[in-house]
Amino acid sequence: MHRTALLDWLACAVAGREEPAAVAARGLGDGVADRVAAIGAAGHVLDFDDTHASSLAHLSAPTAPAALVLGATLGTTLGHALEAHAAGFEVMGAVAAANHPQIRARGWHPTAVCGVVGAAVSAARLLELDRDRTEHAVRLALLRAGGLHAAFGSDGKALQVGMAAASGVDAARLAAAGATAGAEVLGGFEEAFGARWPADALEAPSGRAAIRENWIKAYPCCLQTHGAIEAAELLRKDRGVPAGAIVVAVHPVSLQTAWRTAVANGLEAKFSIPYLTAFTLLNGPPGIDSFRDLDPAAQDLAAERVTVRTDPAMRESEAVVEVEGQQVARVEAALGSPARPMDERALSAKVAALAGSRLDGVLDDPARPAAEVLKVVDPRG
Repeated sequence: MHRTALLDWLACAVAGREEPAAVAARGLGDGVADRVAAIGAAGHVLDFDDTHASSLAHLSAPTAPAALVLGATLGTTLGHALEAHAAGFEVMGAVAAANHPQIRARGWHPTAVCGVVGAAVSAARLLELDRDRTEHAVRLALLRAGGLHAAFGSDGKALQVGMAAASGVDAARLAAAGATAGAEVLGGFEEAFGARWPADALEAPSGRAAIRENWIKAYPCCLQTHGAIEAAELLRKDRGVPAGAIVVAVHPVSLQTAWRTAVANGLEAKFSIPYLTAFTLLNGPPGIDSFRDLDPAAQDLAAERVTVRTDPAMRESEAVVEVEGQQVARVEAALGSPARPMDERALSAKVAALAGSRLDGVLDDPARPAAEVLKVVDPRG
């Protein structure tokens, strides 16, 4: 299952590597941390990468680049890189889930905040750090924890995730060199972020809980818009664009996450429930190219007739569309969710659409050098 998550992330990184955020990050340097940050940005910039349903954090976004770049640097195999990715993925998932939704409610970006931990654990696994050194790596990583929810809809969202991945790798390398950070750092993390540090976080890899809650996205936009997109598609197929007022009901976390109303560009549109509802009613569900430019008709429809209301009794993944006060479409969980996972054909189609044939068989041989896999996503080889 972690292999599927890594394949999905690789496809997103291939498709995202020429986006402005990724190109800018690539220009910063050629060191290990520089490459981790650049590839991390590439994998997250399309907002198409896998997402943990229990925390809404993107667990592969920081752990995959950490595992691949450091693994390639150390000359390890793909199998070892996969193990490192899985370890960081699970620990990050445990920390992020323990702090959902309170970290986001305080204005932080959970993927970036918790991503330093996941990347540090992935790197520590590759560096063969013992438990004590790994704990120091995690605490050193927390010294750089950050990332703002306000960055959603800009290059900053992908860049802060890439920077988190790089910080985690740096922390593990510092710990390997003998650097320390006291246990008090965990309390400082809790105080600064209004967070809770799970005492058993480093035991998470043995439980594999996070991967069972992983969501492979069907649409390249904020996960909390996916229910609205599918509900709008049901309505479009049934009756087209309806007359009258259109209300989308969602859980409060959905509006907290996808908070934009009026949008000025494609990146902002990825976080707008009104715009994506209107776009889908007019055109069907969005793809990558749907965000190259804005659809003026969708902007007008969203501004004139689409509003969003919240209902805390709903599921976080749920969306209901109402027209003139009557429910006309409802989706409990969108395609790709743990409740409605993609089948092998759908996943293969997504990977091919993003990466063509570049990833064919790329993860089949665990003895393959990690550096060969890295070349697929890093133009510098």
